[in-house]
Order: sequence, then C-alpha cells, then structure tokens
Amino acid sequence: MSGGGPDVCVVGQIARDLVLVVGEVPGPGGSARVRRRREMLGGKGANQAVGLAQLGMRPALAGVVGDDDAGRDALGQAVRDGIDVSAVVRREGARTGLIVDVVDGDGRWRYLEDLPPPVLLTEADVTVAGPLLRDAPWTAVQLQQPPEAVRAAVGLARGNRIVLDGAPSEDDRDELLAAAFAVRADAREAAMLAGAPVGSADEAVRLGADLVRRGPALVALAVEDANVFVWEGGRAVVPLDETRVSDTTGAGDALTAALIAALARGEPPERAARFSVAAAGATVGHPGGRPALSFEGVGARAGL
Repeated sequence: MSGGGPDVCVVGQIARDLVLVVGEVPGPGGSARVRRRREMLGGKGANQAVGLAQLGMRPALAGVVGDDDAGRDALGQAVRDGIDVSAVVRREGARTGLIVDVVDGDGRWRYLEDLPPPVLLTEADVTVAGPLLRDAPWTAVQLQQPPEAVRAAVGLARGNRIVLDGAPSEDDRDELLAAAFAVRADAREAAMLAGAPVGSADEAVRLGADLVRRGPALVALAVEDANVFVWEGGRAVVPLDETRVSDTTGAGDALTAALIAALARGEPPERAARFSVAAAGATVGHPGGRPALSFEGVGARAGL
C-alpha cells in the first residue's frame, strides 16, 4: 500500500439512499405500511468506498453531488467513514441524486431513481481527481458513468491497477480491457459482454477466459447461484452462501471492494475470490446497500 495518500480512488456515483421495507408492494391505488426505514449515504461509488474503508484501505472518492443539504450531508458522512472527498464535485444548482429502495418481505427490491444529468461525472470532473488517480495504486471505475468520464479516469490511472465495474461498451471495450487489471460484472452485464445470457458457470468460465486473453489479469462474473473468477492458469466457482436475503442491493459493491482489499494485501486469486463472495454474503442480510464489513469478520465467514 502507499504512504500517506489514498490506496484506492473510486470513480462513481454518490447519492442519498432511502430504504423502505414493506410486507408487500401495493398495486395501483393501494398503500402499504413501512416496516422499516433507513436513510444513508449510497450510490455505487460511495458504497464501494465505504466497504474499502471498513476493510482497512484508504479510499478516495471521485463523484458529483449537488450544492444542496443532501450533498453536504453525504460528504459529511463520507468523511466520517474515512473517505477522502477532496475530488468530489459539488455542482452548483444541482440536486443530489436520490435512490429509493423499496424492499418487500421476500427480499425483492424495486428502485426509484432520481439521478439528474448534472450529478453524472464529466471529463472535466474527472480531471479534478487527476492527482489522486495518478498516485493511488488502485482505481475502481464504475462503467455506469458517461463514457467520456470513464475514458478520462482510465487514461489518468493508466499504469496503476484499474478495476472496471460493469460491461465496457463495444466502442471502448478493447481499449478498456487492455488497461484493466480486473473486471467485475453482474449477470446482466456478463450477458452484455457475451452478447447472450450467461446461463451456467461453465459458460461464465469460457467468457472469463476470453476476457483475460484481452487484457485483465482477473475477471469476476456473476451467474444465478455463484460467482465465477477466472485468471491466467486458474479459475474458481464460488457458490453463494446460505444467508437469508433481506436485500441484494450493494452485494456487488461489497464484492468489488473486498476483491480489491484482498488483492491489495497480496492474497492469491482463489483466496481473494472466496473473501469477496463472503463480503457480498455479509451485505445481503440487511436492507440497503451500505456495507458493514471488517477484514477479520469477512475472512472468518470465508473460512480463511
């Protein structure tokens, strides 16, 4: 890990999360009693940065909030979580993103998202984070951001270990894969990469091997009941654990954060794979995407 600066710069979304747990989602004209309500710092970028901090790394966050009270509160919480927010842009006149996560009694979620264009990253916003991206040994880039911002982040971080979260667009795929140290994709994103649904672990292994040949040292792909990890000369199929699912929101973010934290500590790919899946399992047992992780706790859960 580095000296006094951040170990990892996370490039992605920052939002306010409102989680509402109900017994059943009502139909048109109906209503439902909220059984539980949580309000927290959220968004994929913030969730990953929080997880990284909880796992002992020093994360910085590059993203955008509004100049409203919600943006101020989000940054305050991020600082309390141990995140460097010096590269977060507060957009004048913009409202901070809001994600409402409605979770029913069976753990099924529905999102209501208010993510106005002004709180998406621009190439100029990423340039603000240039010193952090150049100096941090690790960079996590969420591909749900506009492509010009993604390209700028990868360009500034080139030469460091870049982890891509999502499916690179066809226009940028070759360039981004060549620059990546690792790629993580959920089942929907894996289908985008394959051009068809990835229905089995064997299919995911074949897709992962093809992606590794194009640049990344490691690829992590989700299938229905497992996560598949492929690296040069090896593979691991790690089943989901038996945690009762309250809400799958944030599981992928916890997996990505834990994968980076384990690899940064020098763990070999198979142990890092098991560790990251255990972190995802530790996140689905509570509503909302905010993780609650520790390196020791996740390691014990993974049997490491």
